[in-house]
Amino acid sequence: MVFIQAFLFSCLTLFFSCKEEVQKEPETDLPFVVDLGGNSWVVDNIASGMVSSEGIKDWRKADEIIETYVKLNRAGSLDLALKGRVLSGESKLEISVEGQTRTVILNNTDLETVSVGSFEIPKAGYYALRLKGVAKSSATFAEIKSFKLGGTATEEGITCVKDDFYFGRRGPSVHLRYPFDESEDIEYFYSEIEVPEEQDVIGSYFMANGFGEGYFGMQVNSETERRVLFSVWSPYQTDNPGDIPEDYRIELLKKGEGVHAGEFGNEGSGGQSYLVFPWKAGETYKFLLRGRPVSADDTEYTAYFYASEKGAWQLIAQFRRPHTHTYLTHLYSFLENFNTETGNISRYAWYKNQWAKTKEGQWIELKEAQFTADATAKKQARLDYSGGVGSKGFYLKNCGFFNDNTEMGSMFTREALNTHPLINLE
Repeated sequence: MVFIQAFLFSCLTLFFSCKEEVQKEPETDLPFVVDLGGNSWVVDNIASGMVSSEGIKDWRKADEIIETYVKLNRAGSLDLALKGRVLSGESKLEISVEGQTRTVILNNTDLETVSVGSFEIPKAGYYALRLKGVAKSSATFAEIKSFKLGGTATEEGITCVKDDFYFGRRGPSVHLRYPFDESEDIEYFYSEIEVPEEQDVIGSYFMANGFGEGYFGMQVNSETERRVLFSVWSPYQTDNPGDIPEDYRIELLKKGEGVHAGEFGNEGSGGQSYLVFPWKAGETYKFLLRGRPVSADDTEYTAYFYASEKGAWQLIAQFRRPHTHTYLTHLYSFLENFNTETGNISRYAWYKNQWAKTKEGQWIELKEAQFTADATAKKQARLDYSGGVGSKGFYLKNCGFFNDNTEMGSMFTREALNTHPLINLE
């Protein structure tokens, strides 16, 4: 009898200790949350529409593989859980990190956090948490809200997009600012851009000639359309062009053949012009901008584009900016991604042969550049940004979750060419 009582007591003790272990659910106490809405993309499908601020929804196809990016600041173990649900039935999912795969079964119809398992992280850097649907008993695999992370690989923190998912998914914008003697009246700004082959990613704006009141460069708008774009901001501060008073509106004075002209908003407002032109990766394109005051209260800006395919300079547009009296100031270039669905793809370009010409006719070679980046980079939501100098001039690179970034504020000097562009400015 004593033996039986002891046996029963030991069994009860084991039962309650096991039950207590299950109730702890240590995976739900992982310290870091990575929302899929701001950090995820569907692989090789920029038109899927599955990613929103709420996470992953309407996931129907097994070949729709989702990658969620996070930067881990040290090597070690990565403990992972996911928060999600099925709409009905049951789904089997695979989650892989650095070639290691774990399987999860979801049959809960309320959002719950489910343990995925542990992974070994060999070194600090960006990693893709790769989510694949294996089997499902209903129309969709699952709705996934977030991952939870812990383990020694997270002990020095993580980097991911935590808010402002729109700009976070677009990725960081990067700039080159060209210092010059601000006491000089700069009337012309000339530069060149070469986008290497396979770097012409949809959503890229390779901006060549930026100035205090606008910008001028070339874009990849879709698989079939590319543009040369020139814009001038209104001196009236608003994101809605309809709010601009008549005497503060940018006036189009003339435009080149085939150029579209109108207004823009949502990033300040003003006048915009663009030429649909099939520029090619691997070719060098030239940009010339003129800015000069034409009265005590008006400044005129004119943009010209040169493509070797055409063999001649082409007028893009000429705008008048009211309540402005200035020559060109704050000369710069930038690279940005304006398509949230391609923020996981890296791209870079060469920015070459920058020159300024004073109103007196003196050419000044702009051999120095300072690297800067936007708010997404400054608040460390994304760290995939870089710039510098190389064999062809300055370069800018962004997006794609590469690990070698450039310190903001870095100065670079390119090799002097000593020969200004030969252009008949008349």
